[in-house]
Amino acid sequence: MAGKGVKTSSKLFIVLVVVAAVAVAAYYLIPNGDELPEYIASGNGRIEATEVDIATRIPGRLESFAVREGDMVEAGQQLAVMDTDELRAQLAAAEANLHQAEQSQYLAEALVAQRESEQRYALAELARINTLVDRGHASREQQDRARTAAETADAALQAAKVQVASALAGIEAAKAAIRQIQTNIDDSELTTPVGGRVLYRLAEPGEVLAAGGKVATVLDVTDVYMTIFLPTSQAGRVRVGSEARIILDALPDYVVPADVSFVAAEAQFTPKSVETRSEREKLMFRVRIRINPELLKAYRDRVKTGVPGEAYVRLDESQAWPENLDVSLPND
Repeated sequence: MAGKGVKTSSKLFIVLVVVAAVAVAAYYLIPNGDELPEYIASGNGRIEATEVDIATRIPGRLESFAVREGDMVEAGQQLAVMDTDELRAQLAAAEANLHQAEQSQYLAEALVAQRESEQRYALAELARINTLVDRGHASREQQDRARTAAETADAALQAAKVQVASALAGIEAAKAAIRQIQTNIDDSELTTPVGGRVLYRLAEPGEVLAAGGKVATVLDVTDVYMTIFLPTSQAGRVRVGSEARIILDALPDYVVPADVSFVAAEAQFTPKSVETRSEREKLMFRVRIRINPELLKAYRDRVKTGVPGEAYVRLDESQAWPENLDVSLPND
């Protein structure tokens, strides 16, 4: 009885070994529908977007905020306003200085006209005295006085012209001060250079901020991308502009079209957060996959950063995309 039990156990062991061998063979020999073709590279990553910080150029007190976190904004839209009472007082003073400089110009020009008249008279008087001296009807002393008067009139005219130039310089300085103050007033209206979503409000009305103080961060929803890492054998076949696809973990039924916007020139150690399909590589090339901005305009309200997913890059442009990577987008 014991011998029969041993034989039965041996047969069972042999059967299990055969079944295991068949399973292994099936795994390696039967094609896997999810396996990627050799001309498709892939890597995992997270959706990222460009973040733009809105900051003050000059120090001051934040007067009001026009948006809240999560609001969608357009490029050029006003987000916040800084207090401008002090700047407007400076502007009024600069405008008064301009008016004063303009009046100084008028006075200097009038003085030039007066000095020109005096010079003409002095020169004419000198000419008459010279004639009289030649005829013996005037003394040399009278001639010297007339010459001195003419020279004095000429010097007075030159001084008056200098006053005109000084007044003109004062006008330009006053205008420059007005432009500078007006620029500061204009910069007190904090606008966003890009359209997108207000990600953070970093200050509240009433706070006094230094120059460069951040008031908000705007997420540019038209510049959305995913960063992946590829080994040398694949990265060498990727070029900027290569077609790509992105599938997000949250939306596995949709395939988003994209393209390669950046390929690193140097390899780097793979970040610990990156997982590859094959055995982990020590050195990888960073590749950025960017979604078309025109496509994003239609889905700007849906853009969320940090969403994990996987990006696929077509290494051979002569090959068609596999059926499971055909573009498929939400209808609404």
